[in-house]
Amino acid sequence: MVDTLTDTLRVGKRFIEVDAEGYLRRLDDWSEDFARALAAREGLELTEAHWELIRFLRAYWAEHGVQPQVRVMIRHFSERWGPERGSNHHLHEMFPRGGPQKQGNRLAGLLRTKGEH
Repeated sequence: MVDTLTDTLRVGKRFIEVDAEGYLRRLDDWSEDFARALAAREGLELTEAHWELIRFLRAYWAEHGVQPQVRVMIRHFSERWGPERGSNHHLHEMFPRGGPQKQGNRLAGLLRTKGEH
């Protein structure tokens, strides 16, 4: 069973509720400042490439109502960045705490994916 105890993350003067893994409790609490604060807590410095992937995740969610599968991300970013930078390996290097589907979704303010432990 997943530990879903509530934690908080300080974002400016606000405290945003997240679960024990850093996923937002309320999706409407997401902001770029939230992503920056969570990235700092996770030891990740966000580059423009990180922001491009975060924005892709949010746009995909808004259009489809679900997170994209990793293969969708690989296809999209291989077309944009080339096969090496868009590869599964590179995307996981960018997001070392669970890859783009876990760490990326957390930073994008999206829900935990199905089957995630």
